[in-house]
Amino acid sequence: MTKSLSRDQVRDVDRRAIAEFGITGLVLMENAGRGCVNALLAAGCRGPVVICCGKGNNGGDGFVIARHLDAAGIAVRLLLLADPAELQGDALANYQIAAKSRLMIRIINGQVTGADLDLALQGAEWIVDALLGTGATGNPKPPYSSLIQRMNLSSARVLAVDLPSGLDCDTGRPAEPTIRADQTCTFVAAKKGFENPAASEYLGAVQVVEIGVPRCLLAEFGLS
Repeated sequence: MTKSLSRDQVRDVDRRAIAEFGITGLVLMENAGRGCVNALLAAGCRGPVVICCGKGNNGGDGFVIARHLDAAGIAVRLLLLADPAELQGDALANYQIAAKSRLMIRIINGQVTGADLDLALQGAEWIVDALLGTGATGNPKPPYSSLIQRMNLSSARVLAVDLPSGLDCDTGRPAEPTIRADQTCTFVAAKKGFENPAASEYLGAVQVVEIGVPRCLLAEFGLS
């Protein structure tokens, strides 16, 4: 198996790419999002696509994905599970681009019914899970937990961004609930938790997406 990275190693790769090589977080996020779009297009995606975003950088990846799908002429809707005022940094920048690009964005910030979530997901060919990233631990809280449950009940195919929301990056143990993805686009390298046999039913097909980290830096982590 290709070498995998822990949660701390993933953070270290990003930190060093930014601090030592001058590759901005926006560039890394752009490359991550475009890599996911390439995977969707390769899978024959024609839309509509519903992209479910959290408030962190995983959600920022989702905003990039939405923009590039829209540029490809694919119908896309964004579902943001946070007040936009909570967004920061690169995620905020890409949210603002998406909003200025007049993409359809529905904001859910607080209690929501299962029927409302089903309506938001209705008609999707693909759902993109950009809710929780590698830093998340423990059971997802509402409204994330409610949306994950409805996503798992949907007939749409699901692409997980970096890892399925609810799956622990280091242990591979699924929380309650955890996204059951058809495909996972994971960045830089597989994650340690993917080696846990219990993770396989949540990951689907795993594709490692290159995001522009210099090869000499990857070599220090045994990745080249």
